[in-house]
Amino acid sequence: MSLEKNASAKLLLATLPVGLPPVLPDINHELDQFLQSPEQLDIHSTQHSCQYVPREANIESCYSLDVTPLQMALVVDRDEATGELLGFREECSQDAGKSCRNSTSMSRLPGPASDGICGSTANCPFWPGGLDEPNISALKSDLTESVDLDFENELLTVPPGFKQGVSFERQPFDGSLNSTAPPSKIALLDVLGQGFDMNIFSAPEVNDEKHDVKDKFLIVSDSGVGGEIDSLTEVKRNREKDSQPILSQCDTQEWAIMVDKVNTPVSNFNDRVPNMAFKFPFELDTFQKQAVIHLENRDSVFVAAHTSAGKTVIAQYAIALSMQHKTKAIYTSPIKALSNQKFRDFREDFPNVGLVTGDVQIKPDADCLIMTTEILRSMLYNGSEVVRDLEWVIFDEVHYINDAERGVVWEEVLIMLPAHVNIVMLSATVPNTKEFGEWVGRTKHKKVYVVSTSKRPVPLEHYLYTGNSSKTINELFMILDADKNFLTSSYKKAVEAKKERSSKVSQSFGAKGTRHNVTPQQDKNIWLSVIEMLKKKDKMPAVAFLFSRKRIEELTSQLQNVDLVQSKDDKQHIHTFFEHCVSRLKGSDRKLPQVIQIRNLLQRGIGIHHSGILPILKEVVEMLFQESYIKILFATETFAMGVNMPARTVIFDTMRKHDGSRFRDLLSGEYIQMAGRAGRRGLDETGTVILLCKGDVPEMSDFNKMMLGRVTMLESQFRLTYSMILNLLRVEQLRVEDMIKRSFGEFHTQKDATAYADKLKVLESRLGNLTFVSDPSCTLQEYYDGCDEYFKLRSTINQKIYSQHIGSKVLTPGRVVVLDNQEYHNSAAVVLANKDSSMKVLVLCGSNFSPSVDDDDWSDLPRPVVSSKLCLPEGTCSQSVTGISVDDIAVVSTKTLKVNADRIIDDVKKREQPRFRDDPPGQQCNF
Repeated sequence: MSLEKNASAKLLLATLPVGLPPVLPDINHELDQFLQSPEQLDIHSTQHSCQYVPREANIESCYSLDVTPLQMALVVDRDEATGELLGFREECSQDAGKSCRNSTSMSRLPGPASDGICGSTANCPFWPGGLDEPNISALKSDLTESVDLDFENELLTVPPGFKQGVSFERQPFDGSLNSTAPPSKIALLDVLGQGFDMNIFSAPEVNDEKHDVKDKFLIVSDSGVGGEIDSLTEVKRNREKDSQPILSQCDTQEWAIMVDKVNTPVSNFNDRVPNMAFKFPFELDTFQKQAVIHLENRDSVFVAAHTSAGKTVIAQYAIALSMQHKTKAIYTSPIKALSNQKFRDFREDFPNVGLVTGDVQIKPDADCLIMTTEILRSMLYNGSEVVRDLEWVIFDEVHYINDAERGVVWEEVLIMLPAHVNIVMLSATVPNTKEFGEWVGRTKHKKVYVVSTSKRPVPLEHYLYTGNSSKTINELFMILDADKNFLTSSYKKAVEAKKERSSKVSQSFGAKGTRHNVTPQQDKNIWLSVIEMLKKKDKMPAVAFLFSRKRIEELTSQLQNVDLVQSKDDKQHIHTFFEHCVSRLKGSDRKLPQVIQIRNLLQRGIGIHHSGILPILKEVVEMLFQESYIKILFATETFAMGVNMPARTVIFDTMRKHDGSRFRDLLSGEYIQMAGRAGRRGLDETGTVILLCKGDVPEMSDFNKMMLGRVTMLESQFRLTYSMILNLLRVEQLRVEDMIKRSFGEFHTQKDATAYADKLKVLESRLGNLTFVSDPSCTLQEYYDGCDEYFKLRSTINQKIYSQHIGSKVLTPGRVVVLDNQEYHNSAAVVLANKDSSMKVLVLCGSNFSPSVDDDDWSDLPRPVVSSKLCLPEGTCSQSVTGISVDDIAVVSTKTLKVNADRIIDDVKKREQPRFRDDPPGQQCNF
C-alpha cells in the first residue's frame, strides 16, 4: 500500500461510526471505489470494510446570511456653550458594513487578530495619502454625468420576473401603525420605553395647548431648535472644510522647503523644544536641531548628510515621539544587516522594540518595529492593522532608490502610505534633495522640510599605498587632504615610487593604469605589508572592501599565519562569546566548515562579512567588530550600506568592480559611501582611506572623478511588476495608472501639467479674441494650397539638384544664400562647409534677433512665397554658425565671398565661451 493511500485509509477509519470493526483485508480497491463513487457501495454487503450511511440533502447549509448592519445612528445634539442636551436626530452611518475585505477607509472594522502584523492577501489596503478618496456624492455626480437618468421617475419599481414590487409613495399619517409618520416628528417615548422620567432637557415652546406630555419629546429636524442646530453645525463643517487645503488646487505651491542656515547655531532651541521626548547625552548638531524642531511640529523631513554624521539621532527622536504619543513607528532599511544592528541599538534606548524580517519575527506587536522595506510594502498591500496606529515611518538610506532591482520598492511604499503617516527620510548627500522632497510632498500633499549638510564630523584623508613588502611599508602618499585639496605632488611621488621597482619596459609606458592583475603570491605579500603598516602606524581597526566573495575567501585562507590578537583576555572573550552564540545550533551544525573557518579567523582578530555567511555568524562578526575585538574586517560593499560600524581605516583592494554586466571604476557615490566608514566620532581626529596600487598607478583624472566627482542623483527606477498589478487589481478604486502618474519618473510631467493647462487657456483666449475672417470666394484656401504645394516642390527640387555632383559644386565655401526655416526667415548666410549633405553656414543676425516663428507646426503655417526684402537685424550685427540642410535654402545667389572657413568657425566657437563673449569678431569675420 502506498503512503498516500495509507494516510487516506487512516483518515477514513477515523470517520467511521463507533462500534464498527476496523477490518483492512483488501482496502486498496474498496478505498478507491469509495473515494470515486461512494453512492455505489452496497451498504448491506458484509464483505466491504466500510459502510455508507446516506444523508439527507440540506441546501440551506451551503450558504449563510449575515445580519445587515444598521444604516442609521441616533445622535444627540448638545448646546456647545452650556452643554445642555437639545434633542436627538438620526444620521446616516457612512461606515456601515465596511470591513477590511471591502473598504479602504480608516474607519472600517478591524480585521481578525489571526492576520497578525502582515495582514492578509484578501484585505484591501488603506487608502493612499494624496489621492482623492471617492465618496458617495462623487460617485453620484459621475453617474449623472455619464448617464442621464431621472432618479425620481425612471427607476424600476417591479423587478424583472416579479408580479409586483415595492411602492415608494408616501401615505398620509392617520395615527395607525401602517401609516407613514411625518419626517419632522418622531415620538421618542416609544423608542426609549416607559420609565424614562429624567428631565434631561427643557421642552421647546409650543403654542398649541392640545399637545400632551408626549409632545415634550419631539425632535424638530426641519425647523425650530433642531433646524437651527443643524444649520450651525453645517456652518461649522463648512468652515472646517474651507480651512483645509483643496488638493486639486495645490499643484502650484511649493511642497519641498529647504531649511536654510544649517550652519548657523539654533540659539532658541531650548525655548522651541522645552521638553524633549528623548534626552541625548551630547549636544546636538545644527542640522539635528533643525530636524527635531520640525519633528515636534509633526512635519515630514528629508535629511541628507554624510555617512556617520549622526542621522540616526533624528530616527531615535521620531521613535521617542511616537512612544510619547502612544502610537507606533516603523524603521525601514535596505538590508538585513542594518535591521539587525538597529534592533540591537534601539533595544538599549527604548523598552518596546520589535524586529520583522523575512525569516525572523521578534515582538511583532511592539511600538517600534524594525524591518526591511519589502516587508513594509507587503503590510501596506495586505491592509495590516498596524497601519492604523502608525505615526512615523523612517526610511534609512533612501538613496538606495537608485538601485535598478529594488529601487521600485521605495517608490511603491511612499505612494501607498496613508495620509496620517508622517515620513522621515535619511540619505547620504545627493545633489537633487529638493527635487526628491518636492516629489514626496506633491505625492502625499504635505510639506517636506529638506535639511542638508555637507560637513563631515570626522574629515577624511585619502592615501595611495604602493608598497609590496616589509621594506616598502612606508610608501604611503596622501593625495587628498582633509580639506579636499588634491595633492598633485604626492601623486607624482607615488608614480615615481612605483616606477623604481618596474622593469625597463614598463617604465617607458608611465602611469597608464594598464596592469591590474597580480599573482596570488604578490597579492599575499601586499596584504602582509599593509597589515604590518597598519600595526606600525596604529591604524586599526580597519575595514577592507573587496568586491568579490571568492576574493575574500581566497585572501583569508592565505593569511593563516597572521595573528592580530595579542592579549589572552581578548582571546578568551572571543572564544567564550562565539561558543555561547553557536550553542543555539544543533550539534551537527556546529561542525559546519563555515563555522570552523570563522571561529579560527575570529581567534586571530580577522573577520569576514558577505552575503554568503550564515545570519547568526554574520551577527556575531558585527557584534565583535563593534567592540573592537576584530582588528581587520574583509567585507563586500553591502557592509557600507548604512551599518553604523565605523573604523579608523578603510582600505580599497581595487578601484574597479563588476556591476553585473561589465568591469568599471567606482562611482563617486559608491566611493564616498564606503570611504565614509573611516573615522570614529569622538575617537579619531581624522579618518584614513587607503587605496592599494597593486599594478600601475591609475590616472590622475580617474582619482579626481572618483573622489571629487559629483554624487549620483536620485533617479526613478519605477517599473510595473506583476505583484504590483495584482495587488492593485484587488481594489476597484485603485488603478495602475494612478501609481504610474505618482512615480518619481513622472514627477516632472505631472508638475508641468498645470503650466501646460495655463498655457492652453491663454492660447484659447487668444483664439477666441481673433476676428472671424470670411472667405466666400475661397481665395484664401486656394492661396494656402498653392503655398503648400510650392514649398513641397521646392524641397523636392532642392533634394534632386543639390544631391547631384554638379549641384553640390555650387554650394562651395563663400557662396551667399538666403535661408528660410523656422529659426532664420529670409536671412542672408555664407556657406562655410559642405560635406555629406550637411552644411555649416555663417548667418547674419543681431543682438535683438529672435526666431520668427515659435510654433512647433511651423512648416504647416501659410507664409509668403516670395519676399523681396531680407531680414536685416537692427542695431549691432553679429554672426552665428549653424548647421542647415538643403531644404532650408530658399535662394542661391550668384555672389561669392572669399572666406577662411576654418578660422571663422574657430572664432565663433571662441566667442561662445563666457570669458570671450564680449570680444569683437576677428578680422576673418569682417567682409
